[in-house]
Amino acid sequence: MKSPWMRLLRTSAIALALAVPLEARAQDGAIVSYDGYAGFQGPLWAANDLGLLKKNGLKAEMVLITGSTRGMAALISGSTDFAQGSASASIPIRLRGGDLTIVAAALNKFPFSVVAQKEIRKPADLVGKKIGILNFGGSTDLAIALALKEWNIPKQAVTIFASGGAPERLAALSTRAIDASVLSPPETIVATRLGMNILAHLSDLKAAFPQTVMTVRRSFLERNRDTVKRFVRAYSEAIYVFKNDKAKALTVYANRLKQQDSKVLDATYDYFAPKFSFPPRIERDGIRNALQLVSDRDREAKGEINLEQFVDESVIDELEREGFFKKLR
Repeated sequence: MKSPWMRLLRTSAIALALAVPLEARAQDGAIVSYDGYAGFQGPLWAANDLGLLKKNGLKAEMVLITGSTRGMAALISGSTDFAQGSASASIPIRLRGGDLTIVAAALNKFPFSVVAQKEIRKPADLVGKKIGILNFGGSTDLAIALALKEWNIPKQAVTIFASGGAPERLAALSTRAIDASVLSPPETIVATRLGMNILAHLSDLKAAFPQTVMTVRRSFLERNRDTVKRFVRAYSEAIYVFKNDKAKALTVYANRLKQQDSKVLDATYDYFAPKFSFPPRIERDGIRNALQLVSDRDREAKGEINLEQFVDESVIDELEREGFFKKLR
């Protein structure tokens, strides 16, 4: 019997297949999804906006698909070819034999901070309060689970709501519809200006976490290896540029985040740029930590599991042997 989650995935796949424009599907290129508007989306935006995908001979159509379930549904159905998002979205699917693998990772850290109303001064004050996340089963859900675990607060001691994307969660905080949430720059910067408290920066934790990874279908990688290689080459160069050319990175952020406040843009850049991974390899400890968090709600994630089933770094290995990353430095 298929689980309700799997039935939702299939239903979403059909809906997403219909949602992707036909003219985009007809292109001799790739459809690439990303899952929201936040600073950690920077590498993909840069790959497109700085012409690096075009430089590598790719016609890429960028599609915003909020919510991990919908994004993975689109990828599995073939409506998209690449998906940028958290590894926590693909791991449960791969555990059930899904045709997915991670080929690159731009960010191996949680980019979130736990933000709360000004009267919530310490983690214990969250007991009995409402916490907003993007959606259940995604990285914001797992981030809250990790924070509560660190603070020895039982999950049942708080009420967790699916409250929309980061701008919507910030708005919910400002109207006091929720008491706390997980946000990242630039929303955290605006939140502090509104007098809210940062209870914790999850990026300061030593634990790795595969927050921003690039996922493809294994079958797509096998049949279109050259396309994947060109994409990873463009993606890698975008990360390098982002880390080393602040002016270009700020131009991308200003355009994509619709933000003109230079202080907000500077703070967003300064927060993320040092954390991006170059070369974009996937930290196995991060996969292990994601599995640990997923196992709290998924019995198939318990026990000994081969971490390599979730990752294929053969394209990165090939680029390394060819000296591609050294040429960029």
